[in-house]
Amino acid sequence: MVSLEQGIKTQDLPGIPKVGQGKVRELFEVDGHLLMVATDRISAFDVILPNAIPHKGKVLTQLSAFWFELLEGMVDHHLVSVQVDEFPAPLQPFREELAGRSMLVRKCTPLPIECVVRGYLAGSGWAEYRQSETICGSRLPSGLVESAELPEPIFTPATKATNGHDENISFDRAAQIIGPELAEQVRDLSLRIYNRAREYALEKGIIICDTKFEFGMEGSRLLLIDEVLTPDSSRFWPADEFEPGKSQPSFDKQFIRDYLETLDWDKAPPGPELPSSIVEATSQRYLEAYRLLTGKDLAEAL
Repeated sequence: MVSLEQGIKTQDLPGIPKVGQGKVRELFEVDGHLLMVATDRISAFDVILPNAIPHKGKVLTQLSAFWFELLEGMVDHHLVSVQVDEFPAPLQPFREELAGRSMLVRKCTPLPIECVVRGYLAGSGWAEYRQSETICGSRLPSGLVESAELPEPIFTPATKATNGHDENISFDRAAQIIGPELAEQVRDLSLRIYNRAREYALEKGIIICDTKFEFGMEGSRLLLIDEVLTPDSSRFWPADEFEPGKSQPSFDKQFIRDYLETLDWDKAPPGPELPSSIVEATSQRYLEAYRLLTGKDLAEAL
């Protein structure tokens, strides 16, 4: 088995059925549950890069677990445990590889939309606003600048793309896909979760510009699933450096994207090798986001 710390190649747990693989995660089925394993892989422009980012998978896992606990009582979720000692017996031979970077979760049926909430004007939202002063059909005031705080957070759903980028869609289109009642439920829940998390994070020195939630159905029960409020699913900005009117420094992989934009690369596979200085600086950004939000170093959680 390839070490999960290497985070680049396809991972296998001999004897444990693999049921899915994404850019970052491996998904296995065991004893009626799913095991989500976060590698140290990193992608940019939908291309998996040849370098691993040290500690990244553990940050994603442990930060998600932190948020699931913080949101208890607000939303049901799929997390069963991140403690390897509590995993089913068939997983115990792999405890060293799985420790810190794995979540045992409930099986459910994921909704076929991404639930995006935006509190600030950035990314594809900023690009659309410059053209039409809208985001996903939501009309915004004139005269906003890049990174401006929106009058109020907005729900901007997207389709899930198996290849390439997710596509922003209107709320009406989301309602057609999953049904009006469920669309209203995930919209309202997404906004409540975002507002709770944004208020908490701001007290810790981080602005959550925007974030992406995923939900799934366990029978008739709606669950918050996948990773939650991590540097991979959100834009985290340092609050003390916030300055509207330009792109913001961030705790996420935007740092790598900015570096890649300086290269003569067509954004097609294979991705370019990253210098060690970029790898290390990116790793430190992930670790610092974890430290600020949880109040402790990653090593203390493991």
